[in-house]
Amino acid sequence: MYNKERKTVKSILESTTTNYSTVVMGWVRTFRNTQFIALNDGSTNDNLQVVIPLGSVDDATLRRITTGACIKASGEVVASVGKGQSVELAAASIEILGDSDAEKYPLQPKKHSLEFLREIAHLRFRTNTFASVFRIRHSLSFAIHKFFYDNGFVYMHTPIITASDAEGAGEMFRVTTLPLDGSAVGEDGLINFKEDFFGRSTNLTVSGQLEGELAATALGNIYTFGPTFRAENSNTTRHLAEFWMIEPEMAFYDLEDNMNLAEEFIRYIIKFVMDNNSKDLAFLAQRLADEDKQKPEAERSFPLLEKLEFVINNNFERVTYTEAIEILRNCSYNKKKKFRYLIDEWGVDLQSEHERYLVEKHFKKPVIITNYPKAIKSFYMRQNDDGKTVAAMDILAPGIGEIVGGSQREERLNKLTSRMKELNIPADEMDWYLDTRRFGTCVHAGFGLGFERMVQFVTGMGNIRDVIPFPRYPKSCMY
Repeated sequence: MYNKERKTVKSILESTTTNYSTVVMGWVRTFRNTQFIALNDGSTNDNLQVVIPLGSVDDATLRRITTGACIKASGEVVASVGKGQSVELAAASIEILGDSDAEKYPLQPKKHSLEFLREIAHLRFRTNTFASVFRIRHSLSFAIHKFFYDNGFVYMHTPIITASDAEGAGEMFRVTTLPLDGSAVGEDGLINFKEDFFGRSTNLTVSGQLEGELAATALGNIYTFGPTFRAENSNTTRHLAEFWMIEPEMAFYDLEDNMNLAEEFIRYIIKFVMDNNSKDLAFLAQRLADEDKQKPEAERSFPLLEKLEFVINNNFERVTYTEAIEILRNCSYNKKKKFRYLIDEWGVDLQSEHERYLVEKHFKKPVIITNYPKAIKSFYMRQNDDGKTVAAMDILAPGIGEIVGGSQREERLNKLTSRMKELNIPADEMDWYLDTRRFGTCVHAGFGLGFERMVQFVTGMGNIRDVIPFPRYPKSCMY
């Protein structure tokens, strides 16, 4: 139930009003001299000092005011005479809502490593670092929905269980109710999926794009924002088995329209966070700067606020893949073999080190690369007239490399079915998808943004497992 009498710590600290009665509830960060409580309720990283008048609370209650305990404090907001805060709460009464054994509570008032906090992910929300990260994650989510709503897009819920592999990668989690004892395997050694719950082989989705295209070719502009899954055995700081994707699809958009929208979108959501989460960003920026002081200069990160300003204040440079390859092939990093993966021929896939070089060293601004080789891109991308490239685009950002991938979709039935045949994608299983090309086909385009990659970019966190509440990765599925 909504508590009308309670005020948040943030609202009290941001107001200049004093001498009024209120109620606060939150968790004890510290308690000193049996009088001063640093109280936090998650609305801000700043704590509210709650002052207990000497003798006003019984000893039994005082002993229960420990780090991690949840309390309710009633009293008067007054001007503070102490250092570090402008106002404080002079408590008239303290109620213990939830005890915390100070000896066993894992989050003592000291600095904890991110590795340790990953082991207690259920409690890490109570730290300043993760409180900031997840408030920013919330703001980014809101900004995404607001951007698309304000621009007339329809929010589409695409299936989580699917029979298609949008990326053709094959790294999918199987969904089945068949027994695991081998009894579902026939004499031919194959699994009889007709006996399965859906009567066919199904998986967790890797993308909502294909279903999104169906909606876009009827509703105009749509977007999806939901969980996706990859059974990729990658134990890295950049990969998750479960993550969220934003995938807009737009009818009557070509590649140029697609790039324009994606650039405007990225600028908008970053600026939204800068306008609404300045304190959280400042905290994370300082945290990153302190962390970088311990590293050699060559390994230090792009300063966080400077990186975000870099994106919102620069027009994105647009180059073709062919132009990018020439830049990389002839650059000093390649010639002096400073790249781990050397660029020696057209057609190779760009690595993060190449993408970051283009952004941070060569152009010194965000970059959109277009017209990639057909051989390294998905079947649904529109084939260019040169027969070698497709109308694809990737947006590259400082410190991270690719942050958005998209394309104009292949709207021509004959071209699409021909490409599917080349890649051995069975047309009969994709007949529903091909219907959009049979009946009233049109030029259309879309892109995908990995949400955790964007949260990681905006917060400056080095490990993607630290920007999702409960990370899923190989050999780990806690909670």
